[in-house]
Amino acid sequence: MSKKLVIKVTAGADAPERCSQAFTVAAVAVASGVEVSLWLTGEAAWFALPGKAAEFELPHAAPLPDLIESVQAGGTLTLCTQCAVRRNITEDDVLEGVRIAGAQVFVSEVMADDVRALVY
Repeated sequence: MSKKLVIKVTAGADAPERCSQAFTVAAVAVASGVEVSLWLTGEAAWFALPGKAAEFELPHAAPLPDLIESVQAGGTLTLCTQCAVRRNITEDDVLEGVRIAGAQVFVSEVMADDVRALVY
């Protein structure tokens, strides 16, 4: 029986350790064969844009671009609709493979059978 992990990351450069933890857990889960859906909300929304992850620095942490690449290789990366609108981010602006979706999609993912959810 497969399980899915839905992770919502609300922190960005404003809380680097919490942000890095979310991306690290998501990447490790994908590498472990877990189906992962990583949601970028709040300040993490900026990481849906090309080049923004490369600006993120946290000593002794895996580079954020590498973690994003790992998540995208075996999971889903979603930018919150409202968070995108507040930051004037459109579908034309985001990294290839990033979807923009709202609360209804998030709720349907976390309410599905065999799903675990984490919020950072």
